[in-house]
Amino acid sequence: MSSNKSDNGFIVKFLRNTVLILFLVIFISIMYNFRNKETPTESALMSEATSSGTLKGVFIRDEQVIRYSGNGALSYNVSDGGKLGMGSIIAQAYPTDEQISINREIAELEKELSILEKIQNRGTLESAQPLSLSASIEENYRNFIYCRDMKDYNAIKSDLETLLVQMSTYQIITDEVTDFNQQIEDIKNELEQLRQQSVPAVEVILSECPAYFASYSDGFEEILTKQNAKLLTIEQLNNVTDTKSTDNTIVGKLIDDYSWYLAGIIDNSHHDYEVGKWVKLRFEASADTYDAEIIDIHDEGNIEQSIIILSCSQFNQELVQHRCETVEIIRGDYKGLKVPREAIRFKDVTEEITEESPDGNDVTHEETTNCKGVNILKGEQTEFKKIDVIYEGSDYVLSAVHEEDSSYLALYDDIMIEGVE
Repeated sequence: MSSNKSDNGFIVKFLRNTVLILFLVIFISIMYNFRNKETPTESALMSEATSSGTLKGVFIRDEQVIRYSGNGALSYNVSDGGKLGMGSIIAQAYPTDEQISINREIAELEKELSILEKIQNRGTLESAQPLSLSASIEENYRNFIYCRDMKDYNAIKSDLETLLVQMSTYQIITDEVTDFNQQIEDIKNELEQLRQQSVPAVEVILSECPAYFASYSDGFEEILTKQNAKLLTIEQLNNVTDTKSTDNTIVGKLIDDYSWYLAGIIDNSHHDYEVGKWVKLRFEASADTYDAEIIDIHDEGNIEQSIIILSCSQFNQELVQHRCETVEIIRGDYKGLKVPREAIRFKDVTEEITEESPDGNDVTHEETTNCKGVNILKGEQTEFKKIDVIYEGSDYVLSAVHEEDSSYLALYDDIMIEGVE
């Protein structure tokens, strides 16, 4: 009898343990499958993107080539991009390069002498007070730094000279130095010696009209004009090179207006460019950007090779250094919610639309639209949210934020990458 009870107890324990083990295996299996079948998600976060294209840009300006006899070495009185008035001296020709060096040294010494004489001026010294002069030095130094950051080089030069006068004056009135008489006398003696070696220019080249200046010619001045811009062909643009003429009779050229055109060849099959739109231009040789308007787009039968003409009214020295240059056309900067392309879905969404009837009463009706959007995960439930695409990248899009409309994707929503279609 005792043996039967023992056997029955063993069987009960065995079955109980077996059932527990089976339950444990089933539980582990369920948890394993649940974890591995969990839908991957990605949070909707704000991101920024720039829509742009790069091309070979060809500068188009109304230009007039200036020549001289070719005898002698040229000394320029104006830098590239500089403004000339009627009758302004563009350049002077001297017998040798040595004469140009002598004249340049004379000009520098005369400038230095002028500054020293201004410092030594009795009126400047008598009216200067250490406290007010110190405050002026500090203010001019701040202006100097500001002009440097703004790349206003003409103002930098002026501020630097003012600082030099003020700091030297401060040295005198605080007895750090007695005067600059000896330096002034040395400069005058050096100037006298240099002037004895100097000779007059053999030829003076004047500007015949108000204009901007560039110190080279490339042979495209008569072809690449504003009047001809819209008649240019793809072949002509492809043949434009950034080479400068070696003709020794050329002084440079006059540019009759600060506005200019830029031409290039683009792929406009996606209609990314439209006449009348404003864009920004960034050139390879400059970190600055320039506002420009698209004034013409045309093709020769292939929209993937369209000629684009842009107009810009910003002008500086950097923009006259080349005939053609690599340029980035920035169509726009965008900011929105980043959505992976693989998460985008389409779904018919029924919405109530309220419209005003002819009799003035509001009429509500339902309207079904096939909308672009994503599925988001809320707890264990999925929900379809619309997206408003404002930018398309290679593997993602940016969606505009609609804070007032809960039917659109919102910041920090968990976007489902796979799962419900």
